[in-house]
Amino acid sequence: MRKLTVVLSVATVLALPASSAFAGTGGSGYSPTAVSKSSTKPVVAGNRAKLMRNGLAAAPANAPKRVQRMIWAANKIQNKPYVYGGGHGTFPKDSGYDCSGMVSYALYYGKILDGDPRDAVGFYTWGRGGKGRWATVYANGSHAFMVIAGLRLDTSRMGDTNGESGPRWRKTLRDTSPFRMRHWRGL
Repeated sequence: MRKLTVVLSVATVLALPASSAFAGTGGSGYSPTAVSKSSTKPVVAGNRAKLMRNGLAAAPANAPKRVQRMIWAANKIQNKPYVYGGGHGTFPKDSGYDCSGMVSYALYYGKILDGDPRDAVGFYTWGRGGKGRWATVYANGSHAFMVIAGLRLDTSRMGDTNGESGPRWRKTLRDTSPFRMRHWRGL
């Protein structure tokens, strides 16, 4: 009788839902921490996004597809320059982004905005009040940024020691007291 050996790649295992055959099988269990190999759509196990060495973010495997799409889209505009009004005139593709253009871009690719970018004032009353489970927009009428699956997406270097402005993932959160928290229903 022949013995059949099955080999799964890390990317395949990470793509399995939490309720798959690997979950709750007893013993030490399987909990991958490695990031999938895909450079355009990186995924990491769990509920929190992970900032990678290259400055891009890996989307959490347990996040809804909309959240993953927002993260992967935001990865595409990392290191673009800050441009006042950027992301508004030629939305969704532009050579640079301002704060609200960047937030609009992520929400557009998460299939939450229909293509009309909002400014910071527009995000002040957008969606529902309060913090979201997966994504929260912070707006105060003159600035907007997001926290998606635990990572801050912001054009401002406020609270960040790397000194770079423009669309960037930030490890550090910032003072949110002057901002109103908004979220999309279900996220």
